[in-house]
Amino acid sequence: MKTPPLDDDINPCRPRHFKPAIGTTAQTDGSMKRSLDLSRARLVTTGAAFVAAFFVISLRLVEVTVFARPDVALNHPEMVKPLAFNRADIVDRNGQVLATTIETESLFADTRHITDPHATAVALAKILPDSDERDLETRLKSGKGFIWLRRRLPPTVVNAVNQLGIPGLNFQPEDQRVYPQGNLLAHVVGYTGIDNHGLAGIERSFDAALINSRQPLQLSIDLRLQAILHEEVGKAMDEFQPQGGAGIVMNIKTGEVLAMVSLPDFDPNNMDAAKPTQIFNRATLGVYEMGSVFKLFNTALALDNHKATLMTEFDVTHPIHYAGFTIHDYEPMHHPLSVAEIFMVSSNIGSAKMALESGPAAQKAFLDRLGLLRPATIELPEVGIPHYPNPWTDLSTMTVAFGHGISVSPMQYAVAAAGLVNHGVMVPATFIKPAPGTVPKGIRVATEDTSLQLRKILRLVVTNGTGKMANVPGYMVGGKTGTAEKAGLHGYQHHLLLSSFLGIFPMNDPQFLVLVMLDEPHGTKKTYGFATAGWNAAPTVQRVIARMGPLVDMHPIVETAAMQSELAIAIPDMGKKIAAD
Repeated sequence: MKTPPLDDDINPCRPRHFKPAIGTTAQTDGSMKRSLDLSRARLVTTGAAFVAAFFVISLRLVEVTVFARPDVALNHPEMVKPLAFNRADIVDRNGQVLATTIETESLFADTRHITDPHATAVALAKILPDSDERDLETRLKSGKGFIWLRRRLPPTVVNAVNQLGIPGLNFQPEDQRVYPQGNLLAHVVGYTGIDNHGLAGIERSFDAALINSRQPLQLSIDLRLQAILHEEVGKAMDEFQPQGGAGIVMNIKTGEVLAMVSLPDFDPNNMDAAKPTQIFNRATLGVYEMGSVFKLFNTALALDNHKATLMTEFDVTHPIHYAGFTIHDYEPMHHPLSVAEIFMVSSNIGSAKMALESGPAAQKAFLDRLGLLRPATIELPEVGIPHYPNPWTDLSTMTVAFGHGISVSPMQYAVAAAGLVNHGVMVPATFIKPAPGTVPKGIRVATEDTSLQLRKILRLVVTNGTGKMANVPGYMVGGKTGTAEKAGLHGYQHHLLLSSFLGIFPMNDPQFLVLVMLDEPHGTKKTYGFATAGWNAAPTVQRVIARMGPLVDMHPIVETAAMQSELAIAIPDMGKKIAAD
């Protein structure tokens, strides 16, 4: 028996001895080729369509997930643009972070997808802090495609909302500015608004630069000194209960502001709780009649114009009566005083007579040269406008001599005072750390000799005068007290005082300035009821200097005979002439 042909296994129904008719093979081959070509074309077309569709879908997915906002934003122009500025950090001079940006989630709703506004409002009110259920329900019934429900939520709240699983509730990532140091640098760094734009302080002044930069903005502030100043002025606030206080620490040589506080202050992380009195910057925006600390300028004027020397005497035994006003001393003296003694015991009478020797025009020009008649040129937007006499009369000249009738900011005062003790060269204040090797350009405001004479009497105030409580052994501190009566509706208020103390050290070659001001301090049992600067502002400066000295690499100085001789002033019977300021 023969084996069937192999092809019979393929089609067993075909007759074994079948033969195609003549011409059938060629026709079949042509028809099959056309069919194959048509099928191939259809497959290519279909494949291309699939590839194109896949490409379009991929592009759409990239657009939605990478470049676009949530889908509701594509159809609703009222939706706010994402607020991701990548705002640069702000750091102190040593790189410590003072302000930075973190990413948070903000909750919004497409109310068209909220099927049960009441139930949703009830659920959200239990999760969102300080939310009102009725308000939420009203907003969820608005029919709008987009409404903000709560901005910048913590992760715990975001997770709780997600657990609800309610369609129509979505999150939008947003940048949030945070301040790790809290209220410690509130008036220096400032704060931003809900849209992350700077509204105060450095944040406002450098708003554009912070948005467009990836590099941190480095300030001149030393966080360690800032903490010391903040703590010590805070202690004075607690002890003497003033309505406000301010403090400044400055590098005299470079003009760098190393620390600055204004109290009361606020937490920039929680601006909703801040009150106007907390936001107000007393160090740069507030202007005050600062009292006897102004005698530094009056004495500098007399010395620089060669109207007097430190040994020139003025009669201070009787009050000055002029145009219905009386100028007197806190504690009357019964003998003439030299210029050095007038400064040491803080005599108003002596200062007024000294000022008249120079006259109104010269006094005004000198104070203008010191920058006291125009707003301070600093990198903060909160800058006060000084108030000064117009017209500038003889009476004005006498009152300005001891710090009344003219109002300046503590920052203006600090810059001018630093210039006078810095060998007569005034360097502009700055809150920005200069590049290494940068030498700040200053302007000469007094002669070298005038500066030396001023350093002598500043040291004298601390060793023998009204500023004894500011003395720090080993740091050769010099300074000046100032206690001004505050002006009211009916003249000066005898019991409302502004107490200030200017501290400079070391006096043989001044490096640092510390200024503290207390607005309406009260006397205590410890101060025997006195609220004057020698009892409150001076000891506050003393504590700041004692604590900051080691941090600025300033080792205690052993006063040599040469140092003492350079700053010595020979005043007979000096101990009998000391008065309380």
